[in-house]
Amino acid sequence: MELKKFLSIHILCVLIFVGFIYYITIFIFLDGWLSLQSSAGSLHALIFTLVASLCVFSFFICVLKDPGGVPSSYLPDVEDHEASDQESKRSGLLKKQCDKCSAYKPPRAHHCRVCRRCILRMDHHCAWINNCVGHRNYKAFATLVFYATIASIYSSIILISSALHKDWDFVEVTPIKLFYIATGVVIISLSLTLGTLLGWHIYLTIHNMTTIEYYEGKRAAWLASKSGLNYRHLYDVGAYKNISLVLGPNMLKWLCPTAVSHIKDGLSFPTSREYS
Repeated sequence: MELKKFLSIHILCVLIFVGFIYYITIFIFLDGWLSLQSSAGSLHALIFTLVASLCVFSFFICVLKDPGGVPSSYLPDVEDHEASDQESKRSGLLKKQCDKCSAYKPPRAHHCRVCRRCILRMDHHCAWINNCVGHRNYKAFATLVFYATIASIYSSIILISSALHKDWDFVEVTPIKLFYIATGVVIISLSLTLGTLLGWHIYLTIHNMTTIEYYEGKRAAWLASKSGLNYRHLYDVGAYKNISLVLGPNMLKWLCPTAVSHIKDGLSFPTSREYS
């Protein structure tokens, strides 16, 4: 069952941490700043709860959604216009075969040593969701990072506002003061980390690139420059088209992790050659 994926120490830590951050943000920082009985306090609590709920929902989708495995019936295209003999075609097929699971790999698929199978359009294996991030759950992962970043920044703002609202004695060291400092360091550090991660995946999405392809591309670009050539990522078909391929054609559904009707079989992808 897919629910077995939740039997992971990493996922348990994430859920406990999210619950802790939610509780102290609402019932300690926000209540101490505006009071939950006030209209402003209730509004902030409602907005933060909504963002946190979307974050948790995206997290569940990431854990439960299969990233996409290679169908057992998959065979690569054996057509090779430059090599007509059988030996050349056989050599080309061997290059498309995974040397770990002995199956043929579609373009952009990679073998995950943790999942022990090839994953379609694999980005990376994430221990925090106990799953690979691949073709079918990359959008959910992107929305997870987005909502987590917004929630952590919102929590930081509420914490700082609550701290500024208090009349502190800057000489005396108290447990509540230490608590504010410790949680402030954690939440602000989390905001910076998630913000950096969000920026990274925005960059990858705009260029229609995975993390694996980025590092492969750096080497390919270096080799091309040595030969006096220009390198361009094969699947970069323009910023808006790239975003649409990942998040969908409808902008109103870009932040919905379950709006994935645009996701195809993951065995082939449009290339820059088709759009040139």
